[in-house]
Amino acid sequence: MKIILSGMSGRMGAAVMAVSADGYMDSEIVAGVDIKPSEGDVPCYSDFSDIKENADCIIDFSNHASIKAVADYAVTAGLPLVVATTGHTEEEKEIIRKASETVPVFFSANMSMGVALLCRMATMAAKTLPGADIEIVETHHNRKLDAPSGTALMIANAIKTVRESAKYVFGRSGMAKRETEEIGIHAVRRGNIVGIHEVIVSTDYETVTIKHEAHSRSLFAEGAVTAAAFLVGKAPGLYDMSSLIG
Repeated sequence: MKIILSGMSGRMGAAVMAVSADGYMDSEIVAGVDIKPSEGDVPCYSDFSDIKENADCIIDFSNHASIKAVADYAVTAGLPLVVATTGHTEEEKEIIRKASETVPVFFSANMSMGVALLCRMATMAAKTLPGADIEIVETHHNRKLDAPSGTALMIANAIKTVRESAKYVFGRSGMAKRETEEIGIHAVRRGNIVGIHEVIVSTDYETVTIKHEAHSRSLFAEGAVTAAAFLVGKAPGLYDMSSLIG
């Protein structure tokens, strides 16, 4: 499977390059795109229009603001697209949805299979304990720009499928009683944490805690390559982790 890697010079680009070099999913990075093109055995361009190589899929680990250029190229080239960046605005999400009408697009706030499983278990817990209080706590390194994380919102949105009246409360301050239908979402920024997401489901008599901890960015790289392999040959449409894990 031949891949064009958007965001090739970044940390996640390097992680994808590494797992591909190790032969994961028989993948090969044939070209990259980055605002700061890197030098190496694989050609890296500053603009999609410069790409000469043929590929089976695009993986985007650049920046959410680059999505129009990435999506336009995917549509023009007729290539499946894995969007692995976070922090998209509603306008940018619409660009992704529009592209999915022409090519298959895989879009997830987190490329971890473990996080996908956490979402599934959190949804089950919320459904099984309908009156429980739910709080989500996410922790990331001190350089992360967006808060709360896209993954925390991904988890909350999964829970909302079984709690349609739920409303999100970001952090807590002041004098206010907690309402049953609230989903509290809290962001912690410290050190060099790759990513920790914890869902706490509590009734007056018991608590269920579901936690996922990422030890290495390589897990997101492997998830993106797995998603790319899943996407190749699919019909146009918008796919996510729930599509992948079944």
